[in-house]
Amino acid sequence: MWTVPRPEMRENQTVLPADGHVHSEWSWDAVAGSMERTCARAVEIGLPSIAFTEHADFTPWTLLGVLPPGVRADVTPDGVLVPPVLDAEGYLACLQRCRDRFPELRIRSGVELSEPHWHARRAAQLLDLGAFDRVLGSVHCLRMSDGRFLETADAYRELAAAVVVRRYLAEATNMIKTSDAFAVLAHIDYPVRDWPADAGPYDPTAFEEDYREVLAALAGTARALEINTTISPSPQIVRWWHEAGGEAITFGSDAHDPTALARDFIAAGAMVEAHGFRAARSPHSMWGRS
Repeated sequence: MWTVPRPEMRENQTVLPADGHVHSEWSWDAVAGSMERTCARAVEIGLPSIAFTEHADFTPWTLLGVLPPGVRADVTPDGVLVPPVLDAEGYLACLQRCRDRFPELRIRSGVELSEPHWHARRAAQLLDLGAFDRVLGSVHCLRMSDGRFLETADAYRELAAAVVVRRYLAEATNMIKTSDAFAVLAHIDYPVRDWPADAGPYDPTAFEEDYREVLAALAGTARALEINTTISPSPQIVRWWHEAGGEAITFGSDAHDPTALARDFIAAGAMVEAHGFRAARSPHSMWGRS
């Protein structure tokens, strides 16, 4: 979940989609996160609105790699990473302070639920605390045959690359069908971030049937698909979303650092528009079908 930001200046650009997936210091893995500095950056680049969707991770997973410096998480003696509980009260208080300081910026509350279909009770308890404006549903971990959970980056160490992607997409479909806790499916291409170099170039068309299954399930629930710009978003996926009858798209930088806010949004917006979606009249709203 930790990402390396790619700074990009946008002072000369006047129209940006709202950023609906941003992390601050209230996310346990956002080492360089700052809600206040991110809001200041949003005002600087002319971003109309922002949603701070902090991590709510309920699944402990076996850590095969090394925990990045500064990440706030416990690791048990047998190597299981236990994500900290989101401090919803502190987060919401900080959000209000930023709303007071930056009245020209639409600041939405939010949360990114990891595998809410596995943790329905805990997800519901958290949502009852906050009345969050934007709720994302995410898959970050896969269940192994021996009962362990692995984050997708580590799953590549034990499974063939194609198997990891197919299991991820199958779990995303399962989450959509069995949980109504979220309104937006985040980063459908999450495992592509760590696609191993020795597997050759990543080709989404090799998994077209799997993607289409996820998108058909999502379209059937009238929820939105997020275009996540941590990596270059796939035009094929946007086209398949349109063909599945998908009605809405959101944009998410998944920024864990203020410098990554709204990264590559101009190019992503142009690509999405070319594949059948357009901006709403309000710059704060989701994009819809053309």
